[in-house]
Amino acid sequence: MTAERETAAEERQEGEKAAGRSRLLIVDASGYVYRAFFALPPMTRPDGTPIQAVYGFCNMLLKLMQENPEDAIVVVFDTGKPSFRERVYEAYKAQREAPPAEMAVQFPLVRQAAEAFGLPIVEIEGYEADDVIASLARRARAAGREVVIVSSDKDLMQLVGDGIAMWDPVKNRPIGPEEVKERFGVGPQRLRDVLALAGDPSDNVPGVPGIGIKTAAQLIEEFGSLEELLAHLDAVKQPKRRAALEQHADNARLSYALVGLAEDIPLPVDPATLARREPDPKRLLAFFRENGFRSLVARLEEVAEEAEAARTAGAGARGPRFERVCELAALRAILQRAVERGVLAIDLETDSLAVEKARIVGMALAVDEGEGFYLPLAHVDEFGNRRDGQLDLEAVLAELGPVLGDPSVLKIGHNFKFDLAILGRHGVAVTPIADTMLLSYAINGTSHGHGLDELSRRYLGYETMPYEAVCGRGAKQITFDRVPIERAVAYGAEDAEVTLRLWKALRSGVIGEHVATVYETLDRPLVPIVAAMERIGIKVDKERLRRLAGEFTERMAELEQRAWALAGRHFNLGSPKQLGEVLFGELKFEGGRRTSTGALSTGADVLEDLAAQGHELPRVILEWRQLQKLLRTYCEALIEQVDPATGRVHTSFNLAATSTGRLSSSDPNLQNIPIRTEEGRKIRAAFIPEDGHVLLSGDYSQIELRVLAHVAEVPALKEAFAKGLDVHAAAASSMFGVPVDEVDYELRRAAKVINYGIVYGIGAWGLAQRLGIPQEKARDYIEAYFRRYPEIRAYMERTVQLARQQGFVTTIWGRRCFIADINHRVPSRRNAAERQAINAPIQGTAADIMKRAMIRVERRLRRHGLRARMLLQVHDELVLEVPEAEIETTASLVRETMESAARLSVPLEVELGWGRNWGEAH
Repeated sequence: MTAERETAAEERQEGEKAAGRSRLLIVDASGYVYRAFFALPPMTRPDGTPIQAVYGFCNMLLKLMQENPEDAIVVVFDTGKPSFRERVYEAYKAQREAPPAEMAVQFPLVRQAAEAFGLPIVEIEGYEADDVIASLARRARAAGREVVIVSSDKDLMQLVGDGIAMWDPVKNRPIGPEEVKERFGVGPQRLRDVLALAGDPSDNVPGVPGIGIKTAAQLIEEFGSLEELLAHLDAVKQPKRRAALEQHADNARLSYALVGLAEDIPLPVDPATLARREPDPKRLLAFFRENGFRSLVARLEEVAEEAEAARTAGAGARGPRFERVCELAALRAILQRAVERGVLAIDLETDSLAVEKARIVGMALAVDEGEGFYLPLAHVDEFGNRRDGQLDLEAVLAELGPVLGDPSVLKIGHNFKFDLAILGRHGVAVTPIADTMLLSYAINGTSHGHGLDELSRRYLGYETMPYEAVCGRGAKQITFDRVPIERAVAYGAEDAEVTLRLWKALRSGVIGEHVATVYETLDRPLVPIVAAMERIGIKVDKERLRRLAGEFTERMAELEQRAWALAGRHFNLGSPKQLGEVLFGELKFEGGRRTSTGALSTGADVLEDLAAQGHELPRVILEWRQLQKLLRTYCEALIEQVDPATGRVHTSFNLAATSTGRLSSSDPNLQNIPIRTEEGRKIRAAFIPEDGHVLLSGDYSQIELRVLAHVAEVPALKEAFAKGLDVHAAAASSMFGVPVDEVDYELRRAAKVINYGIVYGIGAWGLAQRLGIPQEKARDYIEAYFRRYPEIRAYMERTVQLARQQGFVTTIWGRRCFIADINHRVPSRRNAAERQAINAPIQGTAADIMKRAMIRVERRLRRHGLRARMLLQVHDELVLEVPEAEIETTASLVRETMESAARLSVPLEVELGWGRNWGEAH
């Protein structure tokens, strides 16, 4: 459990989302100080320091927290340094005077106030606070979280709507779409166009002379957008206004870039998982007293007394009992009760997240609701000396082992994979098991997160002790072995007791929501298998990686020289800014567009478009970037990730992170190794077996197409698979009315791209880009495809409609894949959700088939006494380490088991290979 909770403390596990949890309140601290300084009467501390803005800020935060007791709050500051806008337009804010000295001195005090409240603070160099707020809001909203921006800044009003509101903290009133339209004459979605036309003298945003907010709103209401207006200036009736727009069109476009908000900047926190934080009353009182805020001291003391009374009353009613166990006799009594009740919740606390080296520091157990027990095993003091009053690990495992293996006692954990892997290192098998994280995942998919803290709030209404309260945060955070035992008791025993209660709350849900098959036959049985895979790891040839790093570095140098020659000068290939200047400023390539920050985009899609037009430089850059990624992510990083004790890399497989049920991996992420490139094959060749073994790869062939043929009931595809035909040539033959033996490369390639792309929602534009053909021709290809396979179009329409009605789609076995934006009012978001809805049942069913195969392969290997070990599951591929003497038998067993993992109306086919490394095997 330490793994699950530590990860949660460091912005939670990747993939957790906060849909449906508390709102996120984003406080524009810098903007508030400016307004409060002028709005409030002057105030000073006894030492003469001005503090009216600080007082107003504290008063506002206190009120905000009291009136929104469930909501998380984050505070955003300006860094005071230039942003990307100054790079776009040097005169931006150039005329703005420095704030008065009486105001400037209050900014650091306001920051101290936010820290005293215990609130997370975000400020990012190179961006203004508005950009940070926009990115926080959009990312939180994308995860389904309601957002309130505490500010009255007009630029931020662009964000209002669809779950994002604003609150004016000075006038104490809400700002919604109606308020925006009342003030500016247009709704939030067109506010940027109006602001661009009107300009902003305070920020030196030029706009168009003679056009104010009212006129701008009229123009935008008439033409719809700034670009439409500028494209149809001949329709502007007033000659003077038309002339101004013609003369200052470039300034209008520049202003549009300046007033826009950067909504996708990298953030140091995950707004989807930011949790409510309560201030430390002692620290906050000290700050209030230091600044002479007597009225706030009185308010806080009153609030603290009320909260303590409520907490005491609640604790008395709940009566949780968390006890330290220091004697084996007491442990035996607990285990006896577990045998009698047939259930035992268990949670390990460790000193590391790394499965291969983590030491067990303590164990927490729970048998009945309302009480939990903690067994201290390896706590040390600040000098590293073992603390007194602890049990011996081996003695505990000797007592615990029989119960953990007792088939009549259900063992319950949360994110149990980690605990099983650690216990497996000590030779302890745990069966049968239940995992509350996977119970929640089966019921809710990725509609919200599955961390213990969040589930406790959601299902039990209980606030668990945060990890930071036990181990601290940041540079001062300590490992769990250094936590004083009494604090560890309260934290660890609570985890076990909450896990037990969650199990009782969730177990009926899998039946009520009709997902028992998903949990019982797919997700739960996979836990010990994946735990073993992580513990075993895979061997890596470090010397081969070093040689490969040299090759890649040499090739990158060649590409760099080639790029310089094509550009006519030296430049930094890794700098998007310099590359944009070369491509669109100096070489005058067409197709340049700007990002939300105003910079020229040089993303992969842009470079691929340019390369498709026949330009060599973008192709060179793409190859250089790919090599750079492989060099950093695999050649260099993999060497560092090899465990010195085992000589193997121990990746972590995430069981509850994807919407379709697929496994993902991290540290390292093996899913991103290119499959079809020569460089990717070379990296795979660095993964090797132990001496006397080979690596065996079983890869499902065209599994998503086969699943599509089954779920969409496509007779022509079924027939092609049943007869073992080339399905791409068969599709091309049917689409274009050409005999199969006359299908040329172009037609087969077109059919292949559509076959694979159709379940990902490929359209005419995407197909045209992939094939290098005109969009009209691509559109004809897609229509020909649907004429041949009308059942696929019917499936797509049916699935989208179902997603709109219920908010999710399902796999063959009933796994729910939630589609968050399926009814979104923004077309681009809704269209993306529709593509996701079409693909999810296909990809999800393929993932479920792989899970069934893994479970059955493991069982059959053990049943037949074979010594092969499962190591990796990547995409549609399963990799095992097999003794050379058993390879033929094992290969036959793996093929037969994988191909019979599901009964579809088309046959499943597995491509099998083995060799001295992963590259040879695949």
